[in-house]
Amino acid sequence: MEANAEGEETDGVKNKGQLIVDATCTPADIRYPNDMSLLNESRLNAERIIDFLHSFNPRSDGKPRDYRVNAHRDFIEYTKKRRPTVKVRRKAIRKQLNYLKRDIRYIDEYWSVIGKDQIPYKFVKRLDVIRELYEQQKRMFQRNERRVDHRIVSVSQPHVRPIVRGKAGTPVEFGAKISLSLSDGFCYIDHLSWENFNEAKDLKSQIEYYRKRNGYYPESVHADKIYQNRENRQYCKEHGIRMSGKPLGRPSKITDENKDKLKKERQQRYQDDVDRIAIEGRFGVAKRKYGLGLIKSKLRETSENDIYMSILVMNLEKMGNEEMNEIKNRFKIVRKRAS
Repeated sequence: MEANAEGEETDGVKNKGQLIVDATCTPADIRYPNDMSLLNESRLNAERIIDFLHSFNPRSDGKPRDYRVNAHRDFIEYTKKRRPTVKVRRKAIRKQLNYLKRDIRYIDEYWSVIGKDQIPYKFVKRLDVIRELYEQQKRMFQRNERRVDHRIVSVSQPHVRPIVRGKAGTPVEFGAKISLSLSDGFCYIDHLSWENFNEAKDLKSQIEYYRKRNGYYPESVHADKIYQNRENRQYCKEHGIRMSGKPLGRPSKITDENKDKLKKERQQRYQDDVDRIAIEGRFGVAKRKYGLGLIKSKLRETSENDIYMSILVMNLEKMGNEEMNEIKNRFKIVRKRAS
């Protein structure tokens, strides 16, 4: 029995294979969010709830005055402006906030008489989303800010969050963020979350998952710069794993003695970067061919199922292709022997 630097027993098995890790966003099928469209959609939902509650238990003084015609006119007037100024935008948002505040107050008055137990659950759940969205938009308006924690970007899918990626063309994506690992051509989802997270913190668990699947640690880990922090480097060093990327600190001065060594290290780093491209290719295949590029399910649970099923089907097809290639190779050998 052999032991590593932490004293764990490894049964004398050497590190084998490559582990490639990266993270991506799986976009949800939602309209690009902006404050005015979200407030308008919330107001329309609140008005539907008011109509249902009034038909369920009409008030003696008639339906409450919700000014829906004026609210719709104000919203259309704002949307027709190509480049509204900050002053115009804040005025339009303030109006929509007031309309929505009035609708929520009317709904509370109805519920105080009817009771929540008599109301369909879908209306109760939707109103909770509307309340939270109203509080977020009100907070941003009062503080004159453009961000808020756990921001709601879709009334129908309140679990969706903005994921800042910083890539050209799509700096922000809206959907679930997944942390994937690739080994022997098969992808594994190690972390799925609707909130943004730092994928570098998943590297240790991904390496441990690799060990559980195979019985040994990988020989090398291929990842981009965000994973190459001191903590992850130290962890890989303790377990005898080579990590891709340049070493920390100043580059060594080239001399006649270390010239060949530095050249081999540069070639190794280049090859590690080439090997890491494989997971980018799997991302592209999963998004173009297996539906990971646009998750059309509405519920949180069904969306997560679609994400896992996309990766599962992609792995199953790879297994099938490998079996077909093996059959073709055997057929070629038989034909050669027959000839």
